[in-house]
Amino acid sequence: MTKKWIFQLILLLFLASLCTGGFLLGRHVLRLPFNATNAALNKEGASITLNFLIPGGIYLDDKATFGDVIQIKLKQKGSPFDTFLRAISDQIPTCYRYVANILLFFFWTLCFLSLLRIFTFMGYGRALRISLLLGGIVYYFMPDLSPGWSDDLIFVLFPILIILIRFYLVQRRRDKQKIFGKE
Repeated sequence: MTKKWIFQLILLLFLASLCTGGFLLGRHVLRLPFNATNAALNKEGASITLNFLIPGGIYLDDKATFGDVIQIKLKQKGSPFDTFLRAISDQIPTCYRYVANILLFFFWTLCFLSLLRIFTFMGYGRALRISLLLGGIVYYFMPDLSPGWSDDLIFVLFPILIILIRFYLVQRRRDKQKIFGKE
């Protein structure tokens, strides 16, 4: 029993150190100078340069960092398709937009559910949980009628919450079986 807890503690410490290292590395990269790096890549003739990150019509001085360039790029409007979709979605009443988003989410969920049930031997419960998660992930990356990320996050976190609740209930049932099975 103690070996299991020690192993789990080591894994959690490893995960925490990995996340902390990734955060610190990302923060360091965002503070690097942008123009000097892009100029060096262009001078060497690298196959991948940073020219695609430069926002059109904006002057970047030598003090600009990667973080500054990414912030400027994210503040700009999206693609022409995205602006067209936003113009259409502003004409639709809010309640109908939410209903359309829910139907779009359930469409992707149904597509994955039918795929999993036809081509695997998975049970309905597991296939439904996995298809809800995959439907939420696809919904997150697809354009929808409500701008913003809040609804996208809800459709991804809802299946994760269902999976975690199911995991908790199964673990609790197994622990009860272990307790009563020893007598």
